Amino acid sequence: MQDVREWRSSLVGLVKRHRDPVVVQTLRSAGAATIAYVIALRLSPEPAPLTAPLTALLVVQVTLYATLTNGIRRVNAVVAGVLVAIAFSLLVGLTWWSLALLIVAALAVGRLVRVDEYVPEVAISAMLVLGVTTVGDTAWARVVETLIGAVVGLGFNLLLAPPVWVGEAGESIEGLARRVRQLMLRVGEEAAGRTPVEEAVARLHEARRLDHDIVEVDAALRQAEDSLRLNPRVREGLLHRVVLRTGLDTLEICTVVLRVLARTLTDLAKAREPKPLFASETGAAVEQLLSEIADAVVSFAVLVTTHLSESAESAEARLTAELRTAAGTRDKLALLLREESAHESRHWQLLGAVLTEVDRILDELDTEHRSRRLLEELDRVSREQRERMPRLTRLRERLGVQEQLWRNRTGI
Repeated sequence: MQDVREWRSSLVGLVKRHRDPVVVQTLRSAGAATIAYVIALRLSPEPAPLTAPLTALLVVQVTLYATLTNGIRRVNAVVAGVLVAIAFSLLVGLTWWSLALLIVAALAVGRLVRVDEYVPEVAISAMLVLGVTTVGDTAWARVVETLIGAVVGLGFNLLLAPPVWVGEAGESIEGLARRVRQLMLRVGEEAAGRTPVEEAVARLHEARRLDHDIVEVDAALRQAEDSLRLNPRVREGLLHRVVLRTGLDTLEICTVVLRVLARTLTDLAKAREPKPLFASETGAAVEQLLSEIADAVVSFAVLVTTHLSESAESAEARLTAELRTAAGTRDKLALLLREESAHESRHWQLLGAVLTEVDRILDELDTEHRSRRLLEELDRVSREQRERMPRLTRLRERLGVQEQLWRNRTGI
């Protein structure tokens, strides 16, 4: 019985690894490069046409959108480099000073044709072609190999759709939310007692380091957004992209406000040292409120990364309940802070700032605010798409009208 369980566990782990986007992308890249090399051996005059598998490897990116854009840019870069090399071979040939001029000219041409990160490829192609005696044959071979690699890479992503990286982006967003939660809990615990200035400063540095986490999550989200574009596996890709992006924007605002709150508590610790930050009852209310907000932050992250309707409804209901509880604690804290500021008139600005910063976080997490923000972002993105691709937009609208008429006629 134990052996059967272990066998099942191993099988489940193997299936999960096969479905892992990293594993899928590795196998796809290796397959595309191998096929491109086999084809280039038959079509290219070069004995080892490694440009073809190299191009296929670079073109088969993690997303179909990136594959299309990178493939076009790479082909442009190679062709531009070959043309520059042919021009130099006809005029001056290969010397030390012509090589320097070739590199400068190739890099300048790369900027002009806008191949972005493939600008060095223009100079590399030019040097490789110029450095051989049979410039014409080598130039033609390099162009052919590049085209083979680009076509194989594009075909691979059209026939075998690349993995969707939404799950990884969702995990990154939830991970950020949990780190924010842990920091909020620590800040609340320290606010309930006597907080040395050193500890308050340490919490402030932790809040500032969250900026690095946001950069990493943003990179994962950009990869997920690209994987949703033009991907035949995904329906309603625009909605998924906007939901994740607005969710990360909200968490970023919460981290900024948390950093401001940590700075306020640090200033308050310096001003009241060696006394506690708050009176005992006020400190307990601050700890309770930050704990409730911390739970709401995680629930918000779960909500924006959940795609199934039933799970999303339960996540939204949980978030609404947690925000309602936090709002009640916030009102209690407002009364306590007002009483305390009456006795501590020198620190009324810092005490009021604590309440203001808490209100900002609650407002960002509010479900109505999120829905309004989501609709505004959807309208903005749709409007930009219509302005950027008016013909495609008119075609989609026409097809949508025809589909609706067909449904009305057939009663479906």
